[in-house]
Amino acid sequence: MNSTPPFTIRIHNEQGQNDMDWMVQPDEVTFRQILEVMSQIVPSGTITAFEYEDEDGDRITVRSEDEMKNMFADYFKEMSDEDRYRGLFPPLIIYPKHGKTAQKRNIHDLTCIVKPRKPPDPHELCGKEAAVLKKPTNKEENVQPIVSLSTSHRNSFDIRDVLACGTITDDLQVLEFIGSGNGGRVSRAIHKPSGRLLAVKVIQLDISPEVQKQIISELEVLYKCQSRSIIAFYGAFFLENRISICTEFMDGGSLDKYMPIPELVLGRMAVYIIDGLLYMWNLSFLHRDIKPSNVLVSSKGDVKLCDFGVSTQLVKSIAITFIGTNVYMAPERIQGEKYYIPAEVWSFGVTLFELATGKLPFQSISSQMMPFDLMKCIVHEKPMNLPQDIFSPQFVNLVGQSLVKDPSQRLTAAELMNHPFIQRHTDGNITVIAEFIHSRLQKP
Repeated sequence: MNSTPPFTIRIHNEQGQNDMDWMVQPDEVTFRQILEVMSQIVPSGTITAFEYEDEDGDRITVRSEDEMKNMFADYFKEMSDEDRYRGLFPPLIIYPKHGKTAQKRNIHDLTCIVKPRKPPDPHELCGKEAAVLKKPTNKEENVQPIVSLSTSHRNSFDIRDVLACGTITDDLQVLEFIGSGNGGRVSRAIHKPSGRLLAVKVIQLDISPEVQKQIISELEVLYKCQSRSIIAFYGAFFLENRISICTEFMDGGSLDKYMPIPELVLGRMAVYIIDGLLYMWNLSFLHRDIKPSNVLVSSKGDVKLCDFGVSTQLVKSIAITFIGTNVYMAPERIQGEKYYIPAEVWSFGVTLFELATGKLPFQSISSQMMPFDLMKCIVHEKPMNLPQDIFSPQFVNLVGQSLVKDPSQRLTAAELMNHPFIQRHTDGNITVIAEFIHSRLQKP
C-alpha cells in the first residue's frame, strides 16, 4: 500500500454527537490508532471494532489489522479512475461498535442531527428491478409532485411545487445508473405521466435542514435560466441528507468520453460553451466547475453546460464532503484569493486544451501526484501551448491567451466572444457536431 494516497476517514457517531473527519495515510495508520481516536469522541464503553458499508450498502465489521486493510482496498476499488486521477477522494465513513453508553462527557461538546434509517439507494437498481420512490407518509404534510413535466413549458410550473423540499412522488422512476460526478451519482429516470426522460443526480450531504432549505432556494436560479446552452433544470428535493437534482437528459453524455475532438467540431462546440458562460456571467453568476465532464451533448448536436455552482451553499457542502483538488481551477482560486470571470476563462482554456489533445496543459502532472504537489504544479508551472503544427494559429492563440497566469491579462468575456476562432465557427452548423457524436456512439 505504499503508493496509496492520503484520504479522509469520517467517524460517524450515531449517539447524538458530530461526526469527525480525520485525514490519514493508509499505509501508516493502524487499527489500534483508529480505536483510540474513536474512544475519545464517542461517549461509550470500550470500543473493540467498527463498521463500514460495502458497495451494496451492507455493514462490514472490522476487528483486526488485516480486516482494516481489506476495508482500505475496497475503498480504492470502488473509486473511479477519473476520481483517483483528479485527486478527488470522498471520505471513508466508519461506524464505531460500542456497548453500554458511558456517562463520560464528549470532550468536544458537539451536537448533531441524528439521521433516520437509511432508505434503499435507487441508483443501485436498474432495468426491470428499478424502484419507484414513494411519497412520504406523514399525514400532516401536504406535498406536491416534484414537477409536472406534462406542461408545455417549464415556466408554467409553480416554483413552490417544483422546489418542494423533501418531496418524492410515484411519478419519478429510476431506470439505470449512467455515471458519477461532483460527488454524486447520476441516473436516467422517467417521468411516468409524460414519458419524458430525465437525468437525476443524487449527492450525499451531511448538512442541517436549514442549509438544505437554503440550497433549494438558491437552486431556483437554475430554474429561471432560459438558454440554449444550459441544461434545463426541473427541480430538486432532499431526503435524509441526499439532494436529488433533476435535469434534462442528454443522450450523448459528457465530452470527457470523446477526447480528443477534431478542431472543426470542437470550434463549434466552443461557441455553445461560451454562449452558456456569457449568459450566466451576465446574470452575475459563475459556473465554478468548468471541465469536460460538465459539458453535455446530444445526438442531435446540442451542446449544453451542466453542474453550475450557482448555489454557494451547495458548493461549500460538496467541498466539505469531498476533499480534493480540481485540476481545472485557476491558480488564484487554488491559493484562496478572490476570483471572478478570469478564473472561469482559465478553466475554459484548460478544458479546450484537454478536449483537443486528450491531455492536461501541464508538463509534469501525473496520475500518481498527491493533491499538494498537484496544486504546486498548477500555481507555479507555465501551461503548455497547443502544438502549432496540428492546430490553427487562431485556436492556439485562444487557448494560450486563456491560460495566462496573471488574471488581468487573460481574455475578457467580450474578447472571448469576439475572438476570431469563435467567430469563425458561429455558423450554427450543429450537423457537424451531431455527425461526430453519432460516429463515436456507434463505435464498440
